[in-house]
Amino acid sequence: MFRRINNLFLRSFLIFIYFVIIFFCAIELNFLWLFGYSPDMQDIRSPTMSVASEVYSADGKLLGRYYKENRSPVEYKQISPNLINALVSTEDARFYKHNGVDVVGFFSSIVSTAKGDKRGGSTITQQLAKNLFNTRKRKSQGFVRHIPVLRTIVYKCKEWLTAFKIEHVYSKQQIITFYFNTVPFGNNSFGIKTATLKYFNKTPDQVNPAEAATLIGMLKGTSIYNPIRYPQRSLERRNTVLGQMEKYGYITKAVYQENANKGLDLNLSYVENDAQGDSYIRRAVEKWLEKWLKENDYDLYEDGLKIYTTIDSRLQQFAEEAVAEKMKMLQKRFYNLWGNKTPWRDSKGNIIVDFIQKAEQKLPIYDLLDKKYKGDTTQIQAYFKKPKRMKVFTWNGEKDTTFSSIDSIKYYAKILNTGMMTIEPSTGKIKVWVGGIDHKYFKFDHVNQAKRQAGSTFKPFAYVTAIDNGYTPCDKFTDKPVSISYMDNGKPDVWAPNNADFHFSYREMSLRWAMGKSVNSITAQLTEKVGWNKVVEYAHKCGIESPLKSVPSVSLGSNDVSVYEMVRAYSTFLNRGEKIDPLLVTKITDQHNNVLEEFTLKTEKVLSDETAWLMLYMFRGGMEEPGGTSQALWEYPGLWKKASNQIGGKTGTSSDYVDGWYMGITKDLVTGIWVGADDRSVHFTTSETGEGSHTALPIFGRFMEKVYADPNSGYQPGPFPKPWSKITKEYSCPSPHISQDTTSADTLSAPVDTTQAAPVPVQPETTTPENKPTTTP
Repeated sequence: MFRRINNLFLRSFLIFIYFVIIFFCAIELNFLWLFGYSPDMQDIRSPTMSVASEVYSADGKLLGRYYKENRSPVEYKQISPNLINALVSTEDARFYKHNGVDVVGFFSSIVSTAKGDKRGGSTITQQLAKNLFNTRKRKSQGFVRHIPVLRTIVYKCKEWLTAFKIEHVYSKQQIITFYFNTVPFGNNSFGIKTATLKYFNKTPDQVNPAEAATLIGMLKGTSIYNPIRYPQRSLERRNTVLGQMEKYGYITKAVYQENANKGLDLNLSYVENDAQGDSYIRRAVEKWLEKWLKENDYDLYEDGLKIYTTIDSRLQQFAEEAVAEKMKMLQKRFYNLWGNKTPWRDSKGNIIVDFIQKAEQKLPIYDLLDKKYKGDTTQIQAYFKKPKRMKVFTWNGEKDTTFSSIDSIKYYAKILNTGMMTIEPSTGKIKVWVGGIDHKYFKFDHVNQAKRQAGSTFKPFAYVTAIDNGYTPCDKFTDKPVSISYMDNGKPDVWAPNNADFHFSYREMSLRWAMGKSVNSITAQLTEKVGWNKVVEYAHKCGIESPLKSVPSVSLGSNDVSVYEMVRAYSTFLNRGEKIDPLLVTKITDQHNNVLEEFTLKTEKVLSDETAWLMLYMFRGGMEEPGGTSQALWEYPGLWKKASNQIGGKTGTSSDYVDGWYMGITKDLVTGIWVGADDRSVHFTTSETGEGSHTALPIFGRFMEKVYADPNSGYQPGPFPKPWSKITKEYSCPSPHISQDTTSADTLSAPVDTTQAAPVPVQPETTTPENKPTTTP
């Protein structure tokens, strides 16, 4: 039909227009699924800003939701004209003259970019289309996303089409309102109300031209023009926006000068309650799904996903109750031990003088104060010493009090925390996740974020190395002093560990007895025999992922590891030598219950059936051998109502009683527990108060009592599994029963300093104005 047109230029132009129309129609119709989703008129009339994702326990209980809680929509009349004028003058000066696409602005941006002045050609309406309908997300794309140049053209055309639809349905005022309610402003702030409150502690109708310009200036780059992180850069960008407002007649030159000469004048005092529904589990699930979300282009906070976890709500409740009950008692014990004395001490018992100062410098606000006061420590300290009304955590409930920042630092430094995780090795499912004592006040997760010295809970990796390389549980070593020479970073060194009670019995003991009683000297001898490099190899083989320094003391837990790693590694023994990748999520669906992904257990055989079973037999030694360090569990009658019940485990305590551990094994479950203060200089001072058998073990005992008491828990007491294969090694060698303390010490002796397991000396302190004890609520 175009051949009838004789004019070549007109014919070429009409052909071009014809194919442009066909191209736009193909995009709109998603022809052959090449172009992906485009919002239709129904979507435009009923837009959804975001849909919360929900996370469920294995038994269907709602555990939490993911949503952008700090988005508070406002109406047009609640938005200051300063904000509207700043937006229009900077982002889309012809906003009131076009119908969604500014052709003049688009071509002028192309010319400017060609000249080296890169400018965006998107109108406010196009930006709204992108923000509100996610036109550039992977789920909105088709096959053309694999073709770089064409992909960009399709993005832009799709935004044009959506912008035309928006302008057809909504007025300019409504578009402005939608825009301000959807646009991000950095620091997890979505929408103008959240932004004005966060940066200036004002509602959107109260901001002045300078404040409006600061916020609108951020839209060019919420990170690089963030007024908190980059105040000078933000100030320059703000003045550029003020210049645009003057250029287009929204403010006079006098108003421009007045506002351009102001500082940023941020007011960061607004505190938003954005932790509703938050928990350690919710955060752990988010971290666990991080890679999957990125690979599949899903937004956990917007896409309405339903996430089904492995967490057992009954067991989780029992664990949280046991933690609360025992940690409250431990905190009281800690306060009674230290009284009004300062607990942050070095290994010689001396007060760490600069403890508070270093704690201040770790706070996010310190850098802001340092910039604000240009390094003037007097003014910075005045801020930290100023009393403020605040709520603090106590074991008797949240408490209102008046504290300075320094008081708060001192108070929270004395709080003990914990991490606890339970897994069912046969399925790899994580049943319990307790990241700390209270997520509202202690965000740091002590299950997988914190890494601490494992103490004697690491000894089993020396014993499994030996069992898997020719030794038997009945092989005997003598409890005697040992001295091991080795090279440390190219320098010769000698390690001579003490036993935790500073006593050597010179008694011959089987490996099972030595592990059950947690004898340092025999563990050290065994490590020397099998090689510390080999112990590191087996620890990694069983599931430890943290880097381990290969030194003789590795078997006594001198390296930092997480509760998560330890539970995973111990699960290998109960799972017939199969190392597992623990499962926290089993299934993800969309909001319409369509399955998006199902996760299955991945295992790797790393130990023989025989070695794995022999290690379970070794773990039972903590309960059955003379002086076994797990024997405090006999004090929990709920564990022994069934005579055939068997429990294995290992206590652990790091140097100076900084970290207390217990790893508990039943016929079905493996549980790991760590207890300590977040700062390693704050700790108990004696074995009676601070060892793992007195801190972490009681939590395990109470937890399992609650599990066994519930007939619907799915877990009942019973014996360990019978051998999975023929046992070729000697293992039945009863030890002589000797009258002694059944809660023997299990403290880690330091790699070099052999006196670290001794009770920590506490030097007397003089109360001065600088170190006057603070009364704790």
